Amino acid sequence: MAKKAKGNRVQVILECTEHKASGMPGTSRYITTKNRKNSPERLELKKYNPILKRVTVHKEIK
Repeated sequence: MAKKAKGNRVQVILECTEHKASGMPGTSRYITTKNRKNSPERLELKKYNPILKRVTVHKEIK
């Protein structure tokens, strides 16, 4: 049997920072992938938050 290669592409969770700070119930989270070699730092993307009904900054968690 062949060994399973450890890939550079990993699955990450993005969570809204503005919603977390507002204290409202619920969270806005997105699941995406990133290349561990090309971007070792945490991701920070602007995504739509359906609860706040606007585009907000989502940061990688964990």
